[in-house]
Amino acid sequence: MPLGLRRKKKFNTKETSRLVEGEHTDAAVRSLPSPPAPARRLVFHTQLAHGSATGRVENFSSIQELYAKIAGVFEIPPSEILYCTLNTPKVDMGKLLGAQIGLEDFIFAHIKGIKKEVNVYKSEDSLGLTITDNGAGYAFIKRIKDDSIIDSVKTICVGDHIEAINGENIVGWRHFDVAKKLKELKKEELFTLTLIEPKKAFDMEPRSKAGKSSTGKIGTGRETLRLRSKGPATVEEVSSDVVSCIINFLKLFLIATTMFEAGKDKGNPDEFAVALDETLGDFAFPDEFVFDVWGVIGDAKQE
Repeated sequence: MPLGLRRKKKFNTKETSRLVEGEHTDAAVRSLPSPPAPARRLVFHTQLAHGSATGRVENFSSIQELYAKIAGVFEIPPSEILYCTLNTPKVDMGKLLGAQIGLEDFIFAHIKGIKKEVNVYKSEDSLGLTITDNGAGYAFIKRIKDDSIIDSVKTICVGDHIEAINGENIVGWRHFDVAKKLKELKKEELFTLTLIEPKKAFDMEPRSKAGKSSTGKIGTGRETLRLRSKGPATVEEVSSDVVSCIINFLKLFLIATTMFEAGKDKGNPDEFAVALDETLGDFAFPDEFVFDVWGVIGDAKQE
């Protein structure tokens, strides 16, 4: 018998001996729990609401962590972010990011814009304001009642962050504390609000991660990421109806015309991209979107 086979046989004998000595080995192996499934990687797409390239954020469990991730993507301080809206870059208080995010939601971050000081005469007990906060220290105006005191002051807008009242800085206050402070102001006296409005761009419809290669979609499934002040974030099922969001970059005739004029005499996508940056550079369109628009312009030329 070859030497190699003899060794193999001897080895098998020892293995058999060990199995006889531990006759419950198979049962023990079968009783071991199966290894845990790998954690699901949750990635969300984000833009600055006034216009930017598309970034990606992941691995966050709270609003503060999310703001820090977004700030890191766009290389801005987290303190610049006032609040976020879901699936729309507009200041839409019905789309505010709260304690949960749909797994396919697109996050738009509204950052600080112009600071303004407004004097208001409190002629009535009620100012007609509804205050909320972003969960990270910034209170802002959620709603203004029609025909109220604040409604008559046109420089005060929904979405404005209230930074100070009569010179007293209120950053870090919760919304109910700010509301109480405003309610305690004396009637028939003048007071001053220091406000910061979100940075604005052209009024456009919601933007998505552009291009045919996009893997994310605006709209939501029924799964959401619930953010918690303590403990890890969890993925949960929700019973709300699927939210639809119509994507249309070229709805505004002025923007569409400008894009066509910028590209009609260009010979290739690179030249078009340079022209687009010169005319509409504030939007920082993703490369995929530029190629899509270039294709539309090419089709129009042929027709």
